[in-house]
Amino acid sequence: MLPLLLAVAVLAAQAEDQPPVVRTSVVITAAPLEPSLDRRDGEVFKQTLFSRDDQVFHLLNAGINAGQHEGGGKSIEVRRFGFNLDHGGVNGGLKILVDNIQQNQSTQGHGQGYLGGLKALAPELIQEAQIVNGPFSAEYGDFSGLGVVHIRLRESFPDQWTARVQGGSFGTKRGFLSFSPDVRNADAFLAYEGSHADGPFLKPLDYRRDHFTGNLTRRLSDRRAFGVKMNGGRNGFQSSGQIPLAEVAAGRLSPFGSLDPGEGGRVHQATAAAYYRHEQDNGAVWKLDGFTTRSLFDLYSNFTFFLNDEANGDAIQQHDSRLQQGANAQYVRPHRSGATFGTLSAGGNYHDNQINVGLYPRIGRTPFGVSTRANARVTNGAGYAQETLQLLHGKLMLSGGMRFDSFRFDVRDRVDPAQSAVRQSGRFQPKFSAAYTPFSRVPVTLHANYGRGISSLDARGILTRPEGQRVATTDFYQVGASNRTGRFGLSVDAFLIDRSNELVYIADDGSLGFFGPSRASGWEAKTSVEITRRLSLSAGVTKVSNAFYRGSAPRVYVDRAPHFTANAGLTLANWKGWTGSLRMRAINGYRLDGEDRTIAAAGHTVFDFTMVRRVNRWADFNFSLENLADRSYYETQNYIESRPYRGGPAAFGIHATPGYPRTVTVGMTFRLRGK
Repeated sequence: MLPLLLAVAVLAAQAEDQPPVVRTSVVITAAPLEPSLDRRDGEVFKQTLFSRDDQVFHLLNAGINAGQHEGGGKSIEVRRFGFNLDHGGVNGGLKILVDNIQQNQSTQGHGQGYLGGLKALAPELIQEAQIVNGPFSAEYGDFSGLGVVHIRLRESFPDQWTARVQGGSFGTKRGFLSFSPDVRNADAFLAYEGSHADGPFLKPLDYRRDHFTGNLTRRLSDRRAFGVKMNGGRNGFQSSGQIPLAEVAAGRLSPFGSLDPGEGGRVHQATAAAYYRHEQDNGAVWKLDGFTTRSLFDLYSNFTFFLNDEANGDAIQQHDSRLQQGANAQYVRPHRSGATFGTLSAGGNYHDNQINVGLYPRIGRTPFGVSTRANARVTNGAGYAQETLQLLHGKLMLSGGMRFDSFRFDVRDRVDPAQSAVRQSGRFQPKFSAAYTPFSRVPVTLHANYGRGISSLDARGILTRPEGQRVATTDFYQVGASNRTGRFGLSVDAFLIDRSNELVYIADDGSLGFFGPSRASGWEAKTSVEITRRLSLSAGVTKVSNAFYRGSAPRVYVDRAPHFTANAGLTLANWKGWTGSLRMRAINGYRLDGEDRTIAAAGHTVFDFTMVRRVNRWADFNFSLENLADRSYYETQNYIESRPYRGGPAAFGIHATPGYPRTVTVGMTFRLRGK
């Protein structure tokens, strides 16, 4: 009965509409109207034993389908609202921020908007995740077309020492240690995370991560705070890549096998950031922050094996050496005129990337030539303002905003200097939202949201198409209703998404190809039920009715993304020392070719279980069971042409990365010297 209930229930309820408030965190987070916003408390991340870093996205439950791409070391592949976002930055994009630092890397060695920086995120550090379900907030620009996930990290821990040790299936070992001193007028911690896993693959994944994170927030007065944060570390891995399923079906290759022994990668990165917040007597708040990031990235991939070069193979090394700087400023002021309450948010952003990016043919992990090499500098400056008003004694909330982003793309081609050039582009992005509660005694709120989001192009792609579009737009329309009555919450909405262009990453030459314009439509439903004071159910569905390229005849459909995404969770909270959850995630089968519906990826339904038992006041026993039913499935699937073996035939076929089978993880969490 429970699996059936979870399979048909609808995703986690949104919070009851509240008047706009000024938040107390140093991090800049000016929220849009509540019907477009979901929140995930850090408790769910803290209680889960993660065997892979992409599992953070499995807990967001916001219609986001994310799959590991090469066993766990490489960035996740993201799919949402019927669009494949590759690694987060194309086809509208899903903007990911950690403490206001953008994680999507533009003009990256392995794809526009690459999210590899999330590998340095330890789940124990997450305080809260906010999900904006569309481009409805003027605060966010590039890569925000299909939404924003803003992850806020802790500023301190409740205990001076927190430690976790865990181990499990497939050689998984992980340790976490934090020291959070009890300092007057300050919040601080220093944390280390180290992990190793081999995965279920015949070629051991050998995925090793080591990361340090630190924070010091000094309360200068009751109204002023200054903080500094740092994060740095490394990760390295082998991988099996995406393998042709025709070889698996023929019995010549295991689902967990590989064809190129050199695949894998290594990353080193470090980030330093500073934050300042000043609250004035009238309730207005000034917020400033800035950051610097240095990263080195090398990915060793092979998509087509021996298709183009039977002598040496098609293996490539993708390199990205990057220095980033960014700054954000925001002014937030609540105001009142008679019975009208409002909040004004205004600010600006600046993001600068200096990148050495290249693509090299390789044998093993040794390059033997140069395909592309360039120095690129991509800068993005923006300004925005958004006003939110509460009218009719709180029954009506209106929000309107405008944002302008300016981009400069400067590419110096080191293979063919004649191809070097500088290009510029800019886009306005209007925003509008409304929420209306007609009757005070009937807690039903009607809401409508519109926003234009943008996603920039890879700078190298701009050079190959100098007269083409440099910034793609996403117009997102949403209408719906929400209800919160006692222990029950429900929200339903319909959406229409118009994209000016679809972008597809072409792996073998490191460029982006244009496909579009496109349109998607569908609906979402989200609910939560507090069954008892300790037991709750949250669940939901995102259903895409259609996604196609406008103007195509015969019609060509948008491919490589599911049209049905469901999430659900049954959670037990602190019952006689027990805390746990049973969670479900599911997608349907979906097209891998826009013209031939018979070429399709298989869907899946996966259940995960986690449990925490309080041993005493300073120790917990943790247990997690991923893929409870031991379901055989594939997390990412693509349809391409390849030649798996030297001298063999070339053929089009589905290439895929398998999902992990049943994975058991156990651990202990210790908390010492409470504050």
